[in-house]
Amino acid sequence: MTPIESRLAELGVILPDAPAPAANYVPFVTVGNLVHVSGQISQTADGLLKGRLGADLDVAAGAAAARRCAISLLAQVRNAVGGDWTRVVRVVKLTGFVNSTPDFTDQPKVINGASDFLVAVLGDAGRHARSAVSAASLPLGVAVEIEGIFEIRP
Repeated sequence: MTPIESRLAELGVILPDAPAPAANYVPFVTVGNLVHVSGQISQTADGLLKGRLGADLDVAAGAAAARRCAISLLAQVRNAVGGDWTRVVRVVKLTGFVNSTPDFTDQPKVINGASDFLVAVLGDAGRHARSAVSAASLPLGVAVEIEGIFEIRP
């Protein structure tokens, strides 16, 4: 068991199968030593995590939705490295989109749900550059969508 697998187990997280693309795109593209992961929406095995921050959801619910996005990001990365977690070097950047009302200003606190999870799993390799922005709506009415860039070894 790799350190990443051990840490996921300690956190009680079982990575799901990587979500399939919902349209005409691929789930990730590897260019050199970077894996660009397409936006992952807030969902669980039971369904989509929907709602708008500042209306239907509070920051804690939004952060939980962002954590689910990070779990899907790791599932995609696992596929990108053929299951070989030793190839994962670090998280380079996340871009988080938060479905929120115009007056909602806590997007960074919402996306912390993903950032905190990645640091919990990867340690210092989980620290990353980041953007956290508001969106008037997101696909299928989900609360959060996050895309990521990861550095890997050849």
